[in-house]
This record gives sequence, C-alpha cells and structure tokens, in this order.
Amino acid sequence: MERVVLVTGASGGVGLALCQRLLEEDGRIHLCIACRNVQKSEATRDLLLAAHPAAQVSTVEVDLGNLASVLRAAQELRCRFQRLDFVYLNAGIMPNPQVNFKALWHGLITGKVLHMLTTAEGIMTQTDRLNGDGLQEVFTTNLFGHFILVRQLQSLLCGNEKPSRLIWTSSSNARESAFSLSDYQHANGQESYSSSKYATDLTSVVLNRKFNNQGLYSSVVCPGLVMTNMTYKILPVFMWKLLMPIMWLIRFFAKTYTLTPYNGAEAHVWLFKQKPEYLDLLVKYHSCTTGLGRCYVEARKMDVDEDTAEKLYQKLLELEEQFLEKYSELLD
Repeated sequence: MERVVLVTGASGGVGLALCQRLLEEDGRIHLCIACRNVQKSEATRDLLLAAHPAAQVSTVEVDLGNLASVLRAAQELRCRFQRLDFVYLNAGIMPNPQVNFKALWHGLITGKVLHMLTTAEGIMTQTDRLNGDGLQEVFTTNLFGHFILVRQLQSLLCGNEKPSRLIWTSSSNARESAFSLSDYQHANGQESYSSSKYATDLTSVVLNRKFNNQGLYSSVVCPGLVMTNMTYKILPVFMWKLLMPIMWLIRFFAKTYTLTPYNGAEAHVWLFKQKPEYLDLLVKYHSCTTGLGRCYVEARKMDVDEDTAEKLYQKLLELEEQFLEKYSELLD
C-alpha cells in the first residue's frame, strides 16, 4: 500500500518545496496537503498534479491557529485514512518581525555579527497577539495547534505495521533564553517565534519518550535561512534587493544560508528516507548548503532539558483538556 504523507503549511515556501520534492522522491505516496486557505490549497494541488499527473494529492482545510478548525480537520482525516505514515508539522507564523539595528551594530563591533545573522539571536523581535480562543497566536499556530492535531490523529499514527513519523519544522532561532516554563505561551516577551520553536524541540523529545514503544517517532529539522514570504516581511523589498548579493556571499561562511525553499527542505526529505529506529532523537537535523550550492544535512545535538520537556508536556495536556471540554461537540 502507498504511504500516506500529511504536510501542513503546504501552499508556499518550504512546505510547497517539500511536497514537490517528496513526489519526485516517491510518486506512489498519497500526499495530503493541509492549508488554511482553500483557494491556495486547490491551486497548490493543481500545481503539483501538473508536474506529477499520476500522483495522488488530496487537500484538507485546517487553520492551526484555530482549535475548532484543527478538531474538524482531524475528524475528517480519521474518516478518510486508516493510517498516516508521515506528518510534516511545517505550518508557522512570525507576525510583525522587526530587526534591532542597535543590537546588530553592537554585534558588528564585537565580532558576533556572523553568529547573529545565522541564528537571529538578539536581533529579531516579534509582536504577538491573542487569537479567538484567548491563546497567544504564535504559540497556538506553531506548536499547540499541531500538538492537538497529533493527539487527535493518534489512532492513525500508533500501532501500525511500520513506524509512523512526526517531522517538525523548527529553527536555529529556537533558543532556551527565549523560553520560560512559567510563560510557555510567551505572553510577556518579544521573541514569541523563538519561544515557540524551542517549545517545539522540547515537545518532540517528550513525544519520543511517550510513543516510541507504540511505533511513533518524532524528529525536528531546521530549514536554515530561507527566503519566503515570512522572511520578506522583515525588511522592505528594496533592502532585500540590495542585500541578496551579500547574502549569497555570506553563504560561503554560513552553511545555514540555504536561501531557497528547495534547499531548505533538504533535511525534511533526508528524514523521509531514514529508518527512525537508527536516528538520534535528541538531535536536530539542519538543512545546509555549501557556498557553491550543494545541499547536505548536518545533525546537531539539541540544547534541551528532558525534565523541562516533561513539565511542558503536562502543561500542554492540561490546556488540551480545557479546550476539548470547550469543543466537545466536535469530538467523535
């Protein structure tokens, strides 16, 4: 039987490139693309089928920032499929990103600018807001919506003949310094994206501890610095036009400057071909590119505390219980 692959955030950027590369890798898969915009979802399906006419490509509507939408999508997927082999948890947002030019200048004169440019540490801030459920929007879209989706799809992911895989799109910007267990939604800071990605790393670690014995394995990847709609919002368009030649030069010194969505999906596709039993589950897999454009994958140990991961997991379960009670009419 064909493998069933679900990809969230598939209508553009790394998600779209991933879908294209997966179909190139194995045209026999059933690819289900999950997007919040129905028109973009259908347009993405048409684009993929134009290049792969014999492929099986379906769509499901889901807004990861809206928990009712997540529950409806999970219910639809449970009706449609008997199992899921891969779930790429790729959708994410970074609202109102801004560059701290003062910090960037300080990095330049202290010799830390290359590190700052490759990790965005200390130079990127974001402005978050509450969603309709009263939760922080970045936390919900990047992590909690995906967490609820995984929990609701557990019957399709666990106990299958072959292992099932969760592959989260994290970031090199996932830093412990941006995360606080007492404020795990990051309501009181300006680095909500970094916090949500560090929480993603923690969640992946604890999911392995809970579900490996049921045949479910979780991995995290970093696509590197990719030029997408999310990235282009950081600076005005004219500045990107001026900076792009410099960024291509920086790539000779910063291997995480993957720049294109195709390159950024390298680690995602590499994991598609690996047996999870042989992977280090405390490692993050980074998409990298040489100065001349050759793509490769680099494994780096994650800076995560397993006790903190367990405590976050318990908080997510408590929050889940609260919202499942609220949306009980959407449950089977």
